[in-house]
Amino acid sequence: MKTYNIGAQSIPPEAKGAVVVIGNFDGVHKGHQVLLNRAKECAASLGKPLAVLTFEPHPRELFRPDEPPCRITPKSLKAERLKKEGVGHLFYKTFDWDFASLSAQGFIDTVLQKELAAGHVIVGFDFRFGQMRSGTPKMIESAGIPVTVIEEIKQEKGDEISSSRIRQHLRRGEIGAANALLGWEWEVRGEIVRGDRRGRELGYPTANMALGETLHPAYGVYAAFARLEGEEQWHPAAVNIGIRPMFKVPTAQVETFIFDFDLEIYGKTLHVRPVTRLRSEAKFANVQDLIVQMEKDCAQARDILNVRK
Repeated sequence: MKTYNIGAQSIPPEAKGAVVVIGNFDGVHKGHQVLLNRAKECAASLGKPLAVLTFEPHPRELFRPDEPPCRITPKSLKAERLKKEGVGHLFYKTFDWDFASLSAQGFIDTVLQKELAAGHVIVGFDFRFGQMRSGTPKMIESAGIPVTVIEEIKQEKGDEISSSRIRQHLRRGEIGAANALLGWEWEVRGEIVRGDRRGRELGYPTANMALGETLHPAYGVYAAFARLEGEEQWHPAAVNIGIRPMFKVPTAQVETFIFDFDLEIYGKTLHVRPVTRLRSEAKFANVQDLIVQMEKDCAQARDILNVRK
């Protein structure tokens, strides 16, 4: 998959005239996957490349900067998931105040026609664009670009599949429910940094990383799998996500205790896939009580993960 920053670099001829799917695609969930599969069929029938046009940062980060992070899939993870879905070209458009103020017609003229020379556009049923979300798919058709609108996609039992619902599940620590809507196992990734070495002092050395722009799931202890970027093996682990009430770190972080693992990994990127939330964060009367609970957490996590292997 080739990636382009619209407006910051010229789009080569082989990437123009594509079937372009437009959306934020946060999560690249099952609904997005249906949309992309239909787009692949359309691209194949027309003999055109398949492309996605998305926006960075997520519009919510511009409009609601004081809210907690909302990203199910930060930029790199979103690109990885789109590549897995067979997207050939990924177009990013910087979502800033200038772009947010662009009229619907301006978006059609400058982005779809001038920059991308889109051969066909595919969007979801609720797609709107341009300043005040005034643009509709019919406006794109009126400009001479064929448009396919995909109707709302639901689960078999009729429930909506949406990024909003997935965020709700993650914020409640309902990892299984979130993964069922995603169609893949949600993960957090980041650079391993040096912490206060508190875990090592307690006998549970952890790999620590910031959540960054990733949505904060329900704080607590999770059974999880972890792997170092560039490696294939997933290691069983117990993970604390939160602020550690006993020691109060200033911002929430991910602390991963990888079972039966003793390597120097500072500076490397760690991928963590929570499986099940074991409990919420808690403040204990003393350090010894905390250690006893950590022993129980690790034993429970091992039992759960042994079944999942």
